[in-house]
Amino acid sequence: MGRTQVNDPDEKTSARFATGTMARIKAVLKAKESMNGFLKAAVEAELTRRERATRKPKPD
Repeated sequence: MGRTQVNDPDEKTSARFATGTMARIKAVLKAKESMNGFLKAAVEAELTRRERATRKPKPD
């Protein structure tokens, strides 16, 4: 069983954050959690939230 490719060149980006954001993230990282892991989890959670919000309600 293979792993999902995480180094896909088409899925690579850089981002700029407001001053102090990186320090705030570092302050809340769990033991052995990486900054990259935190950012990936945060993006995934926000995508899920927004996708759920855009779904049309099922008709009764």
